[in-house]
Parts: sequence; structure tokens; C-alpha cells
Amino acid sequence: MADSAPVRLAVLVSGNGTNLQVVIDRIEAGEINARMVCVVSNRQDAFALKRAEQHGIPTIIHEIGAYANRQAYDTALVEILRNQDVQLVLLAGFMRILTDVMVNAFPHAIMNIHPALLPAFPGLHAQQQALEYGVRFTGCTVHFVDIGTDTGPIILQAVVPVEADDTEETLAARIQQEEHRVYPEAVRLFCAGKISMNGRRVRILS
Repeated sequence: MADSAPVRLAVLVSGNGTNLQVVIDRIEAGEINARMVCVVSNRQDAFALKRAEQHGIPTIIHEIGAYANRQAYDTALVEILRNQDVQLVLLAGFMRILTDVMVNAFPHAIMNIHPALLPAFPGLHAQQQALEYGVRFTGCTVHFVDIGTDTGPIILQAVVPVEADDTEETLAARIQQEEHRVYPEAVRLFCAGKISMNGRRVRILS
């Protein structure tokens, strides 16, 4: 696989873009066989856009206001990505739920990172959910995106202990450290052709 063409990658962002940065760094280090062809944001002020620009990656602002509904927004988003011949889409703090229009256009080719051990604590404020429930361990999950909320097939997970004095902020910070490890690793595996699907089960090939 080392001699195969780089996978054409797009990243959807809304905020700071720390997971975007670690993927960029791994690509530039030659550890991921990919080319990041664009970074798309639904917010003009997302700092992730500056991260992309600093590495010469094209950026696109795609705001919801110009579209009648979520399906119309996603239809235009699919066109943007297809015009770039995108093969894999990453969600990196993208604060919009994708519709079936987008999911069906890229089956098993949209990845997301969630700050909990799915299927526990889907949706928003997963770290606070974990603290309120009183779990001893939480973590993060890289999964393929389907039409549910954080319900897609699980690729990789990492476990993070919950400390007695944790706040939502301290727990989130420790989970994010693991996100920065497992998300680029999942991307590396995909781009190396080492992920296969059997129903909902993701198999990592040796």
C-alpha cells in the first residue's frame, strides 16, 4: 500500500481544530498516506481555518443560512466534496448533524471522534454525562458516521479513568489527549487499506 496513491481527504470543522492539526501533522510526517484537499467550515470564525491556511490547505466556508433546510445544505456539501474527488471525510468538531444525503453519498467513508465510549453517552456534553452517571471509566470513540447520532460502526476506542475530583473541563482535557492519538491512527488504517466491514463490525487487517 505504500506505493498507492494518497487518499483524498476532506475535513469538516466548526471550531478550534486540534484534531485537524494532529491529522495534518501525521500526514506531513509521512505517517498517513493521504492528501488533505480541503477543509470546510460552517463558521467563518473557526480557528481551524487558520490552521489549514498555515499548511497551504484550501479552505471553504459553507454556511447554513443560504439554504432552505439541512438536506439542501448537505446536497451542496456533497457537490463541493465530489468536485474535489474526496474519498474520506473527517468530522473534527463539526457542529452539524449530517443528513442521509451526506451519509449515503459517502458510505463508510465519513469518520467522527466522540468523547465517550460509545454506545454510552452519545450526543452533546458526553463528559458531563459520564460524571453525572458516576462511571469509573470513559474515553473516546472513532466511528463511521451513519444517519443516527453517534450510532455508526466503531473503529477504535481508548479508555480514560475518571478521577474523583474531575470536572467536565479536566476530564475533557484528558480525553482529548487520547483523541489526538486514536483519531489519526484510524485515519492511517483507512488510508492503508486496513479496515474492512462485516455488517456493523469493523475489522482491522494486519
